[in-house]
Amino acid sequence: MDDFGLPVFLNNLRSAGTIWLREDVLVLGNLLQVGFVLLAIAFASLLGKRLGRLVAEVGARHPMSGRMEALRIRLQRLSGALILLIILWSGVAVAARAGWSYPLVRMVVSLTNAWVIIQLASAFIASPLWSRTIAWLAWTIAAVATLGLMDPTLAMLDGLAISYGETRITVLGVLKAVVAIGLFLWLATVLARLLENRIERSTHLTPSLRVLYGKLTRILLIAIAVVVALESVGIDLTAFAVFGGALGVGIGFGLQKIIANFISGIILLLDRSIKPGDVISLGLTYGWVERLAARYTTVRTRDGIEHLIPNEDLITQRVENWTHSDMNVRLRIPVGVAYKSDVRAAIALCCEAAASAPRVLKKPAPQCLVSGFGDSAVNLELRAWIGDPEAGRGSVQSEVYLAIWERFREAGIEIPYPQRDLHIRSVDAPLTGKS
Repeated sequence: MDDFGLPVFLNNLRSAGTIWLREDVLVLGNLLQVGFVLLAIAFASLLGKRLGRLVAEVGARHPMSGRMEALRIRLQRLSGALILLIILWSGVAVAARAGWSYPLVRMVVSLTNAWVIIQLASAFIASPLWSRTIAWLAWTIAAVATLGLMDPTLAMLDGLAISYGETRITVLGVLKAVVAIGLFLWLATVLARLLENRIERSTHLTPSLRVLYGKLTRILLIAIAVVVALESVGIDLTAFAVFGGALGVGIGFGLQKIIANFISGIILLLDRSIKPGDVISLGLTYGWVERLAARYTTVRTRDGIEHLIPNEDLITQRVENWTHSDMNVRLRIPVGVAYKSDVRAAIALCCEAAASAPRVLKKPAPQCLVSGFGDSAVNLELRAWIGDPEAGRGSVQSEVYLAIWERFREAGIEIPYPQRDLHIRSVDAPLTGKS
């Protein structure tokens, strides 16, 4: 019974631990690997500080914005880890060529790779969901590689397959395709964004052509990314010909409106009837075009409300474009004066009031005309031109009305109230009737 007591158990555990340390841990190969990793960490720490200062100086000399600045800051923080990876991978290459065993170094490399990938991905991916997904995938792959289960896992995933004619579809192939498509799409999106920013800064292109070239560039890069990703994992694209045709017909019927809006957006960009910066009126919506998207056009009103108008409506409905050929817009401001007032003096004062407004153009000069005779006033119409309709009409009209009011009051010109003459006709003979 004493053979199974606690002292015997502890003694056996100590003996097993001693044997494990002596035969598996405290061996020359493992000690060399630990020493190499410690030296690599020390050198990476020293060189990383210098590299971090260099990246900071580059950022100070060439300021960046948005995600590029976030990437620069992340690279500055990861300078030591990147140098450590370079040293470790160099050691792995040397050990592999010499035929040495390096399990500890391989474990450190896998964990460091996962950590660097997670940190870099968080600088580019704004979505917390995708950021966490990539983090979990990176740590899972690192853990599988560290435990030496990468080859058995890949073999198992490759064994899970279904056959369709001569085509064999495996789980491993699907995962590779998903990863490749995601990576290439991400690269295409980043490159498209950089090219779109470059096109937007071009002064040789009109706003419509800048938007058109940006959209065509994005579509082309995404299409190339999908084709390259499928080819990179060995998928024959001819196998999708029939399926793609049937799918295209189905999508065409199901997404008619979306496709119509997309084609309408391309037409708007080609004929340049509406472009960013134009002031348009569609139904009850009046504002300036802020953005031409693939499916809709953003029109911002003076109230700060953004109206998302489908591109098809801008093609099929009547649209008033105030700035299609030029930015000058004429305002019609009605004014009424009393019949006893000096109408010619009132006309002169109206033109003078309009000319005093800063937003009213001097050429063509403001003009005031008699538009008719009303019930209680002589109706005048003041016509004035402005060159910035995107700033709104209400503010300049209010300023002109206020100037007219002040000048009429000083000149004694009356703006009459509505008047009605009531005539009561007397009845000569009372109406009589039989009860």
